[in-house]
Amino acid sequence: MTSPIHSIKSANRAWIMLIVLTMLTVIGMTVVLPVLPFVVLQYVSEEKDLAIWVGVLEAVNGLCAFLVAPFLGRLSDRFGRRPVIIAAAFGAAFAMALFGIGGALWILVLARVIQGLTAGDLPALFAYLADITPPEKRAQRFGLLGALSGIGMMIGPAIGGLLAAISIQLPVFLTAAVGLTIAILSIFLLPESLKPENRITAIRLRDVQPFGVFKNAFGRKELRGLMIAFGLLALPFGFFVNNFSVLALDSVQWGPTQIGLLTAAVGIIDILIQGVLLGILLPRIGERGVIVSGIIAQMIGLLGLAVVASVFAQPWVFIVGALMLAAGQGASTAAMDGAMSNAVGDDEQGWLGGATQSLNAAMGTVAPLIAGALYVTVSHAAPYWLGAALMVVAAIVVGRAHIANTAKKQPADADAPTEQVAVAG
Repeated sequence: MTSPIHSIKSANRAWIMLIVLTMLTVIGMTVVLPVLPFVVLQYVSEEKDLAIWVGVLEAVNGLCAFLVAPFLGRLSDRFGRRPVIIAAAFGAAFAMALFGIGGALWILVLARVIQGLTAGDLPALFAYLADITPPEKRAQRFGLLGALSGIGMMIGPAIGGLLAAISIQLPVFLTAAVGLTIAILSIFLLPESLKPENRITAIRLRDVQPFGVFKNAFGRKELRGLMIAFGLLALPFGFFVNNFSVLALDSVQWGPTQIGLLTAAVGIIDILIQGVLLGILLPRIGERGVIVSGIIAQMIGLLGLAVVASVFAQPWVFIVGALMLAAGQGASTAAMDGAMSNAVGDDEQGWLGGATQSLNAAMGTVAPLIAGALYVTVSHAAPYWLGAALMVVAAIVVGRAHIANTAKKQPADADAPTEQVAVAG
């Protein structure tokens, strides 16, 4: 039996734990990135097949996450966030331990399947943040978590690269240890955020089947525009993430060092935008203003990358384009997460987290295929021209979308009482 905790101290403890778990989750996800191809290479008979198998492993993981995210999100609406976070952490620990042990390609595939099927931490963490945060502060806190994710994405690969000098398997087993740490911390220190009266009483099939979830989400006036824009923004950013290192090599003749430094700079920009600038912009221009501004920045960035790929292959243009794209993506995504969270009830936060995570997984699966096909068969600039066009569509959609702009200060806000946050302990 849980009871609501109304003290500021308890709410702050929940927020601190959420920060710790998010950082550990991102570090655990990224520490293994530098060594994944080398782990797979041990089981591939011909090196030319390496790219195919790495792609298969990532596609399998993404597909499983796409299929299961709505179910795990809704499961957290029924039984609480804490059990799902704990189960997902144990699943990730087991999957990565199995991946490290290896022995054959089919074992690596099985490990990625398990990893995808237990990828419930992100929807549950999304819902947890919504549970413990007043509506007007959600977009800002989503931004802070995004900034912390940026820090984790800088720390994780660096640790993985250093440990790989000792053993290729060591970063993989460290990822498993991080998952186990998250599970143990959640068991002993993480309070439950979803109060019993806000839990659903039953889980319906249509609420956990991905296409049924999408039909429901896109059918709601308050979510339709935001979900369409979410997908439109995810696709071009997926083009960039999966193609920018190839573009850097082909257009400005960069090597791993320059690409690594740019990746670090992208992380720093993400931290500054989501951790600092969002807190200034949201009270002044609201969620819609931040989202539209972020879309414009992304469009400028994509146009810059298209120019580099086609007519003006200068490193400074490449750098500016990449940083503009990253800055706009960080700002618009955090504001969009906050706006969508405010558009649904307390008993639907897990459902929404599952829906957005599933949509993001779907875009992450098709984006590399589209970018690769356009890059090879049309032109090196084609993915970025298409991305810029999608940004125009996204801006129009957001301009017409139903957005409450909860974070924007109203004249009466100065006299309004402070809202008390309750956490189920």
